[in-house]
Amino acid sequence: MPMPTAKPVLSVACGVLVRGGRVLLAQRPVGKIAAGSWEFPGGKIEPGETTRQALERELHEELGVEVRGARPLIRFRHEYSNRTVLLDTWLIDGFDGEPHGREEQALAWVTPDELAAHPQVLPTVLPIAGALRLPTDYVFTPAEADEAFLLERLPRLPTGALLRLRRPGLDDAAYAVLARRLAPACEAQGLRLVLDRGPELSAQLGAGWHATALVLAMLDSLPTGLQCHASCHSPAELERATQLGFDSAVLGPVQATATHPGSVPMGWERFADWTAPLQLPVYALGGVGPGQKDEAFAAYAQGVAGIRAYW
Repeated sequence: MPMPTAKPVLSVACGVLVRGGRVLLAQRPVGKIAAGSWEFPGGKIEPGETTRQALERELHEELGVEVRGARPLIRFRHEYSNRTVLLDTWLIDGFDGEPHGREEQALAWVTPDELAAHPQVLPTVLPIAGALRLPTDYVFTPAEADEAFLLERLPRLPTGALLRLRRPGLDDAAYAVLARRLAPACEAQGLRLVLDRGPELSAQLGAGWHATALVLAMLDSLPTGLQCHASCHSPAELERATQLGFDSAVLGPVQATATHPGSVPMGWERFADWTAPLQLPVYALGGVGPGQKDEAFAAYAQGVAGIRAYW
């Protein structure tokens, strides 16, 4: 019996151009594989090229633009029937020139929320759309913070941030009371409240839901209609969160932290290695804050999660 032929592996640089809250999709032209489908522009990384160099070349050739501002967004593996694609995706927030289809391809500017419903998008668009819909800050409340403390400091948090109400010392009834009192203030400040008790409470308040690693291990499926986030500490937990369909994960500790003094930090290199194959946005946690976002982006983190750095 002949041995199965290994699928070729293709490394691709992908650019998400951002302008006015919209991102640019391009339609694959006639004569190419999956002609007529929509994707983010980019192309194969040639031998000897960095991802940034490949992006600059491809976006100039395809769209006639010059890249000025760019950072890593998400990197993942996608299996097609005849090939494996390693997609290295960057956010392009600065460019010169008006994008136009130099290969006669159609272009469309859409909001991140419109991506999933856009007709004939390639499957690789969906993980990128998930990353685009999430902020770069995931804030956890201090474990003993009371209502007055939180309400006073909410205006200091980054607009649009996820805010996990983490109060392990409260019973479920007291936790629910606090969550209901905080929800209107979070909405007024443009914060996305995330709760870590029963998902029914999250559904009632229109909040997100956060699963601890213990809860993650016991789950068979996710609650419907909620944005879901998971705490992870290993590649196996990250893989489980991906398979269950979580919207994001939090991974740490990346660096030494006073909150977990006995934990051995993984460092940025291991963080990047663990998250590289996954179609899952992952926040870096542990000894990091807004000041470490450049390091986090370089490791393909969605952003940073933390407690002390934000309060």
